[in-house]
Amino acid sequence: MRRTMAPESIVSVVSTPARASAAPFRVLFVCIGNVCRSPVGERLLASRLPPDRFEVSSAGVGAMIGYAMSKYAAEELRTYGGDPTGFAARQLTPHIVEASDLVLTATRELRSQVLAELPTALRRTFTILEFAALVEQAEGSTPHELVKWAGAHRSLVAHLEQDVPDPYRRGPEAHAHAAATIDVAVQQIAKGLDG
Repeated sequence: MRRTMAPESIVSVVSTPARASAAPFRVLFVCIGNVCRSPVGERLLASRLPPDRFEVSSAGVGAMIGYAMSKYAAEELRTYGGDPTGFAARQLTPHIVEASDLVLTATRELRSQVLAELPTALRRTFTILEFAALVEQAEGSTPHELVKWAGAHRSLVAHLEQDVPDPYRRGPEAHAHAAATIDVAVQQIAKGLDG
């Protein structure tokens, strides 16, 4: 007599390997030098998302390649529970953008620069503050659905401030303001992506 599996068994056998081998959702932060705003965003978001399901990185459009985070940015990052250890700035390339599921820039101007290089990334490229505001209203049960919804509804938050000012060489107060702004946005983004 031939043994057959119950339908529930088939589902679990088929779906378990697929879940285990699913690629992580990749988030990219972008600023200019990749030593202040984008590494703070990267490390804060990475510390708030499960590493088996999310991969968070950063790059700069005019990166100080190989440099560690600025000392003030690193101090602020530690204040919010992040770790600057081992960070090295890297240059943004179209390939890095292409490989990302969500691109978060520090300003609207940087968003435009990213899209000038890779226009096909429009529906998944936002400023940090823009995406944080959209996440509060977004519909979708997966990160990909959330990004798709946000890409179709970005006009809802067009009236809001969308830029995190560059604190580079502007002292500890400017870094504290930038880090606090990024931290609030990242909390909302983490909640949306892993909600």
